[in-house]
Amino acid sequence: MRLDELDYQLPPGQIAQRPLEKRDASRMLSLSRSSGTWEDRLFAELPKLLRGDELLVLNNTKVIPSRLFGRRIGVHSSPPSHATKQEHLTGRVEVFLSREISTDLWEALVRPGRKVQTDERIVFGQGELEAEVVGRGEFGLRTMRFVSHDSQSVAEHFEELGHVPLPPYIERMDEASDRDRYQTVFAKHSGAIAAPTAGLHFTREVLDRIRSRGAEICEITLNVGLGTFQTIRSETLEGHKMHAEAYEISAETADKIQEAKQAGRKILAVGTTVVRGLEDAVLRASMQEPGQGTGSAVLSGKADARLFIVPGFRFRIVDELLTNFHLPRSTLLALICAFAGTETTLAAYRHAVDAGYRFYSYGDCMFIR
Repeated sequence: MRLDELDYQLPPGQIAQRPLEKRDASRMLSLSRSSGTWEDRLFAELPKLLRGDELLVLNNTKVIPSRLFGRRIGVHSSPPSHATKQEHLTGRVEVFLSREISTDLWEALVRPGRKVQTDERIVFGQGELEAEVVGRGEFGLRTMRFVSHDSQSVAEHFEELGHVPLPPYIERMDEASDRDRYQTVFAKHSGAIAAPTAGLHFTREVLDRIRSRGAEICEITLNVGLGTFQTIRSETLEGHKMHAEAYEISAETADKIQEAKQAGRKILAVGTTVVRGLEDAVLRASMQEPGQGTGSAVLSGKADARLFIVPGFRFRIVDELLTNFHLPRSTLLALICAFAGTETTLAAYRHAVDAGYRFYSYGDCMFIR
C-alpha cells in the first residue's frame, strides 16, 4: 500500500496545543464499521453508548520525563585536545530516552547527534547524572549507560531533571501541568516515552459509570516507544520496519479476555497500543506447540510487540476501539484503516476536519465499533 493513500489535509489550527480544562470534555466521533456512518458525540456519553457487557482493556503504562538536556564532557579513553575540550564543555545536547534495555542502560536519540560518538560522556544538571555512549544503532539511536553521582537513583534523576516528552506537533515547551495531564489517571508502571493518548480522556468518575453499566475493565502494560510514532521513510507500508515495544499481560487479564470471548462479549481496546499488544499476544498464543499453551486466547507474560498492523490485517481479539485522531501517513493511521476500512476512516477524518474536531495527543477521540 502506498503511503500517499494514508493522507489527509488538516489545518494547523486544529492541532490541540493544550488539553481541555476537563479530561472528559472532549468530543467523540462515533463510527460504525458495518455501515460506515458516524455521529458527533461527546466522550462523556461513552458509558451510555456501551451495551453493558463489554470488557474494556486499558494501557496502564506511565510516561517518564524522557527529555534530558545536558552537556558534552569528552571521552574516557583519551583526553581531547584543547579545542575539542572547549567544544565538549560548551556543547549542549538533548537526549531523548526511547527504550529501556536494562537497569540504567537505555536506547536514546541525541540532538544534535552527528558529533556525539561512542565512549563520549554527557552530564546533566550540576553533574549529579552522567551518561556514556556505549553503542550506535539505526536512525541515529545511541545506547547510553547512565550513572548517578549521588545518593539518588538514575530513575529519580530522570524524574527531577527530565522534561515531559510532548510530541513535536505541540509547539511549546512542557509546563508543570503536563506532568499530570500527559498521564492517564490509571498510569502505574513507568517506562513509556509517550502517553497512550486515548486513555487521557478518562476520569475516575467515567470509569465508575462504565462499571455501573455492567462493563468490566482490565489492564495491560505496553511501554509506548519509537514503534508507535516513528516516521515511515519508505514509499510503501510494506517497506517499513517497526521498532519493538515491550509489553506485559497478566494471567488475570488473559483469563478475563478468554472468558469474555467465550461468552460472546465485546473486547473494547482503549488505544492503538492496546490493540497492538493484544493482537501480538494472540498471534504468540497461536504459535504455541500443541500441549504447551494455556489454551487462552492471548498469551500472558512479557514480550516485545513487533507487529505492524496494516489494511488487510485480520483482527482476532479486538472488537471495538476508542482512539484519538492520528497523523497522516503514520503507522497509527494505518492501524485505524485496517480496523475500520481505509475509505471509511478517511471519510470520517475529513468530516472531523470539517466539523472542527481537535486533533492528536491533546485532541478529541473516536469510538469505532
